[in-house]
Amino acid sequence: MGWIRTATEVLHEGPFVSLHRDSVRRPDGSEGVYEHVAVDDGVRVAALDDQGRVLLVEDDFYLQRRRVLHLPGGGAGGQDPRAAAARELEEETGYVPGRLSPLGVIDPLPATTAARTHLFLGTELRRGSLHRSDTEIGMTAQWWALADAVDAVRSGRITEAGSVSALLLAAALVL
Repeated sequence: MGWIRTATEVLHEGPFVSLHRDSVRRPDGSEGVYEHVAVDDGVRVAALDDQGRVLLVEDDFYLQRRRVLHLPGGGAGGQDPRAAAARELEEETGYVPGRLSPLGVIDPLPATTAARTHLFLGTELRRGSLHRSDTEIGMTAQWWALADAVDAVRSGRITEAGSVSALLLAAALVL
C-alpha cells in the first residue's frame, strides 16, 4: 500500500529550504509522524575537455568548515535540469558546454529529502562568462586528468555524492 500523507505542517520556510512535519499512515497501517527537508533538485556536471581532463571546483562550504573539491553544479531552482546544469557550469567555471549528455540521477538522501541530483557529462566546451554568487567568492576551478579525479574519489579527497557518482559514471564511458 505504501506511505500515505494525511496532513502536513511547514515548520520552517526559507529561500532555499523548508522543513516539513507530515502526519502519515505507514505501510503497515499504523499512524505516525515523518519530518523531512524540502529543497530543489540539484545538478552536477562532469565537464571534459578535448584532452580528457575534467573541470573541478574547490570551495569553502559553511557546514563542512573546510574546502571541498567537487564538480560544478548546484540547485536547479525550478529550471529544467539540463538548462540548470549548463547555467551552473558557466556560472562557476566560465565554460559553456556544446553538448550535455545525461549520466543518471541519484537520490543522495532519500530518507531526508525527495530532492534528486541530475548528473551530466559536458563536452565541446567553449569560453563563456563567470558569474559566481556571493557564497562562491573563494571558489577556484582546476583541470584534472579524469583518472586522477577518480583516484581522488577512491582516496576520499572527493566525497560529495553527486560528484562521486558523476565522475565514476563519466570514467566508465571514457576510460
